[in-house]
Amino acid sequence: MFIVSVKPFFSVLVVGLCLTLAVLLLSPSSSLFPGASVSSTHQRGYTDIWSLRRVAEWRPCKWWLQGHLPALPADSNGYIRVDCYGGLNQMRRDLCDGVGVARLLNATLVLPKFEVAAYWNESSGFADVFDVDYFISQMNGYVKVVKELPLEFASKEPHHVDCSKRKGQFDYIESVLPSLLEHHYISITPAMSQRRDRYPQYAKAALCQACYNALRLAKPVEEKAKKLLEVLPKPFLSLHLRFEPDMVAYSQCEYQGLSTASLEAIEAARVDRKPWTGELAKIWRKRGKCPLTPRETALIFQALHIPTNTNIYLAAGDGLMEMEGFTSVYTNVVTKSSFLSSDDFLNMHGNTKAALDYYVSINSDSYVATFFGNMDKMVAAMRAFNGKQRTLFLSRRAFAEFTYNGLKGKELNQALWKAHRDDFVMGRGSALSDCFCEFKL
Repeated sequence: MFIVSVKPFFSVLVVGLCLTLAVLLLSPSSSLFPGASVSSTHQRGYTDIWSLRRVAEWRPCKWWLQGHLPALPADSNGYIRVDCYGGLNQMRRDLCDGVGVARLLNATLVLPKFEVAAYWNESSGFADVFDVDYFISQMNGYVKVVKELPLEFASKEPHHVDCSKRKGQFDYIESVLPSLLEHHYISITPAMSQRRDRYPQYAKAALCQACYNALRLAKPVEEKAKKLLEVLPKPFLSLHLRFEPDMVAYSQCEYQGLSTASLEAIEAARVDRKPWTGELAKIWRKRGKCPLTPRETALIFQALHIPTNTNIYLAAGDGLMEMEGFTSVYTNVVTKSSFLSSDDFLNMHGNTKAALDYYVSINSDSYVATFFGNMDKMVAAMRAFNGKQRTLFLSRRAFAEFTYNGLKGKELNQALWKAHRDDFVMGRGSALSDCFCEFKL
């Protein structure tokens, strides 16, 4: 008769069960963690774009944050009001420029005027979007800001100086200061072509302070933005995707395979902007002038090994076309309307809606834009200011070049990966040089 001890066998069995359980618990694709953002690309050994080690980053320049600014002159040359037009981020850009101009001309800044724009479904003013008292306190020492004008100017409209259409080497001291000294109260629409390189450092510092340290959302808007941020599934990527009828019409580009509804919407928005044809259309597209479609965006996302079950917040306005081209691949897509009550959403104007997208985007784990517009520049810079470096602008130029060269499938994916890898690693596009300096890592 043989006597067999069960202890060794039982020990082996227990060890085996423990190892199996450990593998299941630690495996990123385990069904025990259904919310994990893992793609098959990771299982094949690929790295997503965010895992790359960067060699350069943009951070706020020390001359601005730690600089010793000269005291404001005792006497001001007069009052300047900045008149801002367009969407929220265009108006914000104009305001930042206007603050720099006010300091340059030794003027006192009047609270800016946000022009009502029917196109943007807009009627909110500066105080409806931004915290006025916070703005004034944060600008102390950079430029004087007042809520109200002296009685001699309070009932008058300012003398308007429109600089927006000025071309070439436009200079505010030469062209605007005489009007300020003559009228003592002027309004300006800042010029796109202004020469910031001519600014003394204290005027640049005022611009930077206004843009990145002094503009805080008004409390009601900020509270709504915080609530929205809290309920979003995390971690998440914020995507600013631009493919609206007016934008496509303005680009003068044509697309194959769009739905009848999209084609009709684009045609209705074209007015006199006819699309380029033939060789001109090819040159235009290869210069990166044509917005990426949602389907093209999804294709680039996959080339960058961004998992298809990533939580994505779509920071965009109304009217996006062909979204099924993206959501059929990336299925965890939400918008602000997914979480706001219908009453909340209907009562919000264009600026406050844009403010929510802006707030969520600067606080997202990563940010991707298919364009390089006013919002994208502001969001990228604020993310850099807050130390968030997972920011990427998709290259329309690279996509057009590769597809025109006939690249498809694996070859196209590899080319797109390399182009965007180099941009991300070098920190290209993640901030503008006005207020930020490049740091080698």
